[in-house]
Amino acid sequence: MSGTHTTGQLLVATPQIEEGVFARSVVLVLHHDDDGAQGLVLNRPIDADVDAVLPGWEEHASTPAKVFQGGPVQLDSALGLVAVPGDSPDPTGVRRLFGSVALVDLDTPPLLVVPVVAGLRIFAGYAGWSPGQLEAEIATGSWYVVGSESGDVFTDDPDGLWRTVLRRQPEPLRWVAWFPADPSMN
Repeated sequence: MSGTHTTGQLLVATPQIEEGVFARSVVLVLHHDDDGAQGLVLNRPIDADVDAVLPGWEEHASTPAKVFQGGPVQLDSALGLVAVPGDSPDPTGVRRLFGSVALVDLDTPPLLVVPVVAGLRIFAGYAGWSPGQLEAEIATGSWYVVGSESGDVFTDDPDGLWRTVLRRQPEPLRWVAWFPADPSMN
């Protein structure tokens, strides 16, 4: 199955996914290999302040400074993503995944991390796929696989991210951005 791995790319929910956390979602794939895949939904802020979950981190979080629902798995666990500029070495408590995107160890004191990163987002839970599951979902038309841009993870407009990502794609994919949320409105 190699060659179909999507690490570092975005999964954009097709209109076929009509309900649940994945409806109109944009998922950043953190890791994808023959053993499965893990990712984070980038556009599901929940009504929870970061400090309520992780005291000391909220003042450093990218706007909106809310906890985001990263997916349906392990909602009681928190993951932090940060942007590490350029070719700088990984700061204390930070592990680069690809490009400028890195995971942050949330047990690290924020003041060791924050001065050397460019964005911070906290996620509760994540999305996970067993071996072959994501490839099957892509093959059956549940996801568009597109390139990610650094601003996607830390967008200040999570509600508009699905449309924004689709609009920057070539036609005919970009037309999906105008697909009504309720197909009966068509």
